[in-house]
Amino acid sequence: MNLTGKRIVITGSSRGLGRASAIAMAKLGARLVINGTQQKPLDECATVIREAGGEVVAVRGSVAEGAVCASLIKQCVDAYGGIDVLINNAGVVRDRTLFKMTEEEFDEVIAVHLRGTWACAKHAATAMREQGGGHIINVVSNSGLSGGFGQSNYAAAKAGMMGLLRTWVLELVRHGIRCNAFWPIAETDMTQVVFDNAGKRAIDAGKSAPSPAELGFGTAAEVARGLVWLVSDAANHFNGQCVTFNGRKTALWTHPREVHETFKQTTWELEELAAHYADIVPEPLHQPRFVDKS
Repeated sequence: MNLTGKRIVITGSSRGLGRASAIAMAKLGARLVINGTQQKPLDECATVIREAGGEVVAVRGSVAEGAVCASLIKQCVDAYGGIDVLINNAGVVRDRTLFKMTEEEFDEVIAVHLRGTWACAKHAATAMREQGGGHIINVVSNSGLSGGFGQSNYAAAKAGMMGLLRTWVLELVRHGIRCNAFWPIAETDMTQVVFDNAGKRAIDAGKSAPSPAELGFGTAAEVARGLVWLVSDAANHFNGQCVTFNGRKTALWTHPREVHETFKQTTWELEELAAHYADIVPEPLHQPRFVDKS
């Protein structure tokens, strides 16, 4: 699993999964551009990478700002002569139910996840096209694939990132640019609310609070291995895929597809539609498993 020479930009990489992935990739020979909004954790991550013998450029700022997105790619090209991989990992949460969510909370999450992903990819794809190829990876979430209570903004953004990916697969394949998605199930600051809520429910029921592993979450370092693999040449045959990984579980999500497809030579009348669907069972809502309970 050699990443020697790979030029990689990872947004949101000063903490959590992004940080763990950047460090792991640097140890395998990758040259990194890391990013975060807070200077101290960004500097600390860069120091760890350099102490491990890696090369790194640190860019502070939010990907909600177009200038930051442009700078991330430019600095990678200027420092290393090009860009091989862009990992759109930056994210924020502003969880509230539909009834309570404000316009500001909705727009902030959309700006970081969706517009930031689009802007970074636009600049990266331009550079990749000029050099003859590359790889764009969107870090997504179960919320965008199956929904998440209190996460209208986050779920919409992550679903949008999948829509972007599927469009880019169509547009960029002729330029040798692959696009994949990675759904991590990792123990990070962003997922701490899951453990807090699970612990509260357990205590209220007179039970011990479950560990993150018991809930199906891996540590950031464990889950980073899945992202390292996806970046490596071992995954060169993947394009348009969404990979799930939590350190102990891995799976691929299917591409959305039609079922019960039926054609008529003439237009459907209302009565015909009613008769056609009368005996068809609606598709079940899928909720993926985090742990093996078989």
